[in-house]
Amino acid sequence: MKILCHHIYEYKKGLRSLVLHTLASEYLHEAECRLKRNSISYIVHRVNETKVNIFFGDSNCVAVVASFGEKSLYDFTPEEDFILGIMLGYSRIEQCRRYIKRSRLDSSEKNRATIHGTVALRSVSA
Repeated sequence: MKILCHHIYEYKKGLRSLVLHTLASEYLHEAECRLKRNSISYIVHRVNETKVNIFFGDSNCVAVVASFGEKSLYDFTPEEDFILGIMLGYSRIEQCRRYIKRSRLDSSEKNRATIHGTVALRSVSA
């Protein structure tokens, strides 16, 4: 619960817009009480019988996560995964790399040109 308190602190100080916190199901009631006491929007997704993921923070961010439905993080589309990563504050560059990898965009599927050691994607008109 100490980590949850720290995440709440970071959210309230504006360091995070959205937090993903995983905890044992037995602590869910206490976690929900803390979030309600602090008037923080949240949703809960069950990971398994013993763990839950709590997404909490700005109500707009929580609404976006809720729009993805209650599914495993592994089942998120590449786009949902990208959006979640950005909202959680992960590196934009790393999220772009992850998106490309997950959506299987590679040199065999897209027309690419190498310019001075960098890769530029070219759009192909139909």
